[in-house]
Amino acid sequence: MIKDNQKVFNRLLVILDAVLIAASFMIAYFVKFYILNNGPGPGVLPAEDYFSLVPFIVPGFILLYYRCGVYTPKRTVRRRFEIFSIIQANTVGLAATIIVLYMVVKEINYSRSVIMLFYVLNIFLTGCLRIILRKSLQTMRSKGYNLKHILLVGYSRATEEYIDRLQDNPQWGYVVCGVLDDHIPAGTLYKGVKVLGSLGNLEIILPENKLDEIVITLSLKDYDYLAGIVDICEKSGVHTKFVPDYNSFIPSRPYTEDLMGLPVINVRYVPLTNTGNILVKRVMDIAGSLFGIVITSPIMLLCAIAVKLSSPGPVIFRQERVGLHNKTFYMYKFRSMEQQAPGKEKKAWTVKGDPRVTPVGKVLRCTSLDELPQLFNILKGDMSLVGPRPERPQFVEKFREEIPHYMVKHQVRPGLTGWAQVNGLRGDTSIRKRILYDIYYIENWTIGFDLKIIFLTFFTGFINKNAY
Repeated sequence: MIKDNQKVFNRLLVILDAVLIAASFMIAYFVKFYILNNGPGPGVLPAEDYFSLVPFIVPGFILLYYRCGVYTPKRTVRRRFEIFSIIQANTVGLAATIIVLYMVVKEINYSRSVIMLFYVLNIFLTGCLRIILRKSLQTMRSKGYNLKHILLVGYSRATEEYIDRLQDNPQWGYVVCGVLDDHIPAGTLYKGVKVLGSLGNLEIILPENKLDEIVITLSLKDYDYLAGIVDICEKSGVHTKFVPDYNSFIPSRPYTEDLMGLPVINVRYVPLTNTGNILVKRVMDIAGSLFGIVITSPIMLLCAIAVKLSSPGPVIFRQERVGLHNKTFYMYKFRSMEQQAPGKEKKAWTVKGDPRVTPVGKVLRCTSLDELPQLFNILKGDMSLVGPRPERPQFVEKFREEIPHYMVKHQVRPGLTGWAQVNGLRGDTSIRKRILYDIYYIENWTIGFDLKIIFLTFFTGFINKNAY
């Protein structure tokens, strides 16, 4: 069975990794002293001293590979996450090696270059090994080998979504043998997967079939059977998974809390509710806005002069928007329209060829230069460098009833730029799509993600064909 093969495969993988770790260290030594240099010079430690570290480095790194999830099953894990786990383990190992070698043991004569070369070589060779193994396994699975046979218990939306995912990714090597359910007639097909019978057949099927996994996909109305089904599956010794039928209400990466042994699932995981993350992002916003104000001050001065000369009215236009925790604030922009009565301004969005937009305003809008005064909103704390774009109160009231999860965007500060904007969703584009991108950003926020969006803004966020 697959689980027996997996044990053998994991043991073989550990041996291969151990060989690669040792080989990487030895190769690093020879590259340093025999390729980059013309052999070890005077005062250089002999090769025996370097190789004496191998018996300590190899088990240490193997342990880190376990801790960083390098040996967890990778059928459904994307390649970049596997490589990231290898880099993470090696980075921790590098730091530990430096600390122990140079600070604890105080063996300062070991070459720093050898240690760094080992770090780079080990990541490269281990990563190459994983890519080769992944490709080999995918080829085997496409030919019908190394497949996992699973049975789905219960028919629900989760059942169909699970089958969809597996059939869209045949390289994972899963074969769905059938579905059991009390409400769907036997023989019913969904994308080639047949309903085999009722839930009661589980006790008959388990002893007769060599299944690798049972996946419980009960509908919400059948959750009373859950405890009994889990008990039957565990007695059979077959690995059991549970796919909840309420997955549309929880994020793809649910955040769980341990309430004295009681697991609590947060309906929405928002990293920016963490005090540490809030402080880090706020420091980044203050530093970024101050830097932006200084750098763009000549451009803002030219924009202000152009706006003032183009038409009568104030240079800065203030508009009420909804921000963090649904609180309103006044967002600043360079005025790009003829001055209007407050009542008229609130009625609708700007459309293509809008006669209210001045010639200077059209240039400012298309290049997003009209947004530069929002650097002061960021400095004040109304906004952030990166986040969902804020909307006017009347449109918030409209969208909260029409678009699912629309109000989730107000759990973080609105931004000068955002994930939706760098993906082209600005101006006259789908609000529903924009919200999906905003929610993805909210649930997956990191400083690195913010930096990526800021970087992309310089290439995709300023010039906008949808800005009228």
